[in-house]
Amino acid sequence: MRLVVARCQVDYAGRLSAHLPMATRVLMLKADGSVLVHSDGGSYKPLNWMSPPCTLREGTAEDGRLEWTVTSKTDDTLRILIDEVLHDTSHELGLDPGLQKDGVERHLQELLAEHPSTLSPGLTLVRREYPTAIGPVDLMCRDADGASVAVEIKRRGEIDGVLQLERYLDLLNRDPLLTSKGPVRGIFAAQEIKPQARVLATDKGISCALVDYDALRGLDDPTERLF
Repeated sequence: MRLVVARCQVDYAGRLSAHLPMATRVLMLKADGSVLVHSDGGSYKPLNWMSPPCTLREGTAEDGRLEWTVTSKTDDTLRILIDEVLHDTSHELGLDPGLQKDGVERHLQELLAEHPSTLSPGLTLVRREYPTAIGPVDLMCRDADGASVAVEIKRRGEIDGVLQLERYLDLLNRDPLLTSKGPVRGIFAAQEIKPQARVLATDKGISCALVDYDALRGLDDPTERLF
């Protein structure tokens, strides 16, 4: 992984256009090919990014300043104009063992993978721990119409979990293979969902599912309440 702290201007062109004026930011180039632009406050979510596969070309702008041009497989571009490099370092992180969930949360994932239709009628499992550039989606499923559905599972559902699923959906909806039957939608599943998290999920078009852990473990016909 390469980390660069630099004064830079960032322009994105693709499905829409976005502009970040000149400021000091952290540029992260990961071994998987992703490029992320972070600020020093506001959120752990990057200000802008390009998911792999993509190509990075280093060159110079007309005024002689360093310029990075990142191009995706769909020809979206992220242009990073660098005014001054304050820090530039590379690190070899090696293989990551992955997120270790607590016992209940891990068991919930296993049970819901066996019974995905308890989350939504007609839902079928495609894969557990579906990989993305920012981490694995707990369950990737298909609904009765063949559309992709991403499921994020928590023991206690809070705002951070909704935002995590939103980031996954943003990435997944850039993949034409997953969106051939329509946009990838999300289900936020938990044993308990905080009211603020439910309001945020609803605002973002994400379904919430309260999971009855004991029913999933022991009943022949576990049930869900959908909101």
